[in-house]
Amino acid sequence: MPQAFVLINVESGAEEEVVSQLKKIEGVEEAYYSYGVYDIITKINAASMEKLKEMVTRKIRAIAKVRSTLTLIMMED
Repeated sequence: MPQAFVLINVESGAEEEVVSQLKKIEGVEEAYYSYGVYDIITKINAASMEKLKEMVTRKIRAIAKVRSTLTLIMMED
């Protein structure tokens, strides 16, 4: 099962709203505010790589006030 961490930049002051929306998406395991270059970090999983890509492009990036994302796909031994 593919897993990834998605680092997200949002409009100023929108962190709480976006984290709340992220937690409603199926496959989002965790979502946290962060300080630094990225505003939010979330851990996601999906049944396939195609579903994972779809989750990022059509669900996470579609959330209002999300400016940009960086996806780190996790690899297993």
